[in-house]
Amino acid sequence: MRSALCGIAAFLLGFHPVVSADERRPVVSWDTLAQVSVVRQQNRYVAQFTKEIVALESREVRLQGFMLPLDMGGKQKRFLLSAMPPSCPYCLPGGADQFVEVQAKRGVDYVTEPVVVSGRFVLVHDDTGGLLYRMTDAVIVHK
Repeated sequence: MRSALCGIAAFLLGFHPVVSADERRPVVSWDTLAQVSVVRQQNRYVAQFTKEIVALESREVRLQGFMLPLDMGGKQKRFLLSAMPPSCPYCLPGGADQFVEVQAKRGVDYVTEPVVVSGRFVLVHDDTGGLLYRMTDAVIVHK
């Protein structure tokens, strides 16, 4: 309550809080990423992304999810970010639209609680592993 009153007072007095670049980046919802469809082209299936998803290509965005480590050890430089916690016994396993490969700038500590990751969003068109999305130069955003 006090911080809200201080913020209002500062605004009325002409002081505008400094907002970091990470706070201005859009937070992408998993519902948005789920709008992808798969279509058959010649002898293979390819992802067909909506205009909203295509608009995210190469942009700096934020995404909240759960870490799924791909490397051994406590520090992760490359991991999957999942919409659902990996330990949820009641959650159905997600499809490719529920995972984002994260390539971090430097190793980040593995945690089991949700994290917010900020990085450059990339659409993956020809990945044999079945991934549709990737974030590069990613960092964990601390609240």
